[in-house]
Amino acid sequence: MQWIRRMDQMIFFWFNRRIRSRKLDRFFGWITHLGGASFTIICALCLVWFTEGELSRIGLQSLIALAASHIVAVLIKRKVRRDRPFRTLEQVKVGKYPLKDYSFPSGHTTAIFALVTPFLLVSSPAIMLALMGLALLVAISRIYWGYHYPIDCVAGGMVGFLTAVLVVMFMHS
Repeated sequence: MQWIRRMDQMIFFWFNRRIRSRKLDRFFGWITHLGGASFTIICALCLVWFTEGELSRIGLQSLIALAASHIVAVLIKRKVRRDRPFRTLEQVKVGKYPLKDYSFPSGHTTAIFALVTPFLLVSSPAIMLALMGLALLVAISRIYWGYHYPIDCVAGGMVGFLTAVLVVMFMHS
């Protein structure tokens, strides 16, 4: 367990302190919001309301996955109660809005994976790679800004992905 904790912190500090630049600050400042509630919910709702057929169905799957994965993530946060890195480590560079809730799992990462996973299951390889890349960049942004440890983001990605897969499977049956 100690080895995992050391690796988690080592990777965290590499993203949070080692690769800092103004260009990355701007880039990750923009990217991180793509995992926020406003963006993910609006995207899913727009697909449900303003498209038809398969896109509308995928939007509904994403919306249900967002809601379900949010509940799962909040329950895990309340159970695990892991403090955010900027609260426990020294010399952490943190974004403008330090959060007050717990760190594990990452809610932004959960949300972006819940949103994109239904698309991953029906998309071409090129779109799949683009969406996975986007979701991974959101996860990295959360580490870069000092809000989450890498394991928080891995867990959030798994919660979002698995919840969305279950929603898609349930809606197909």
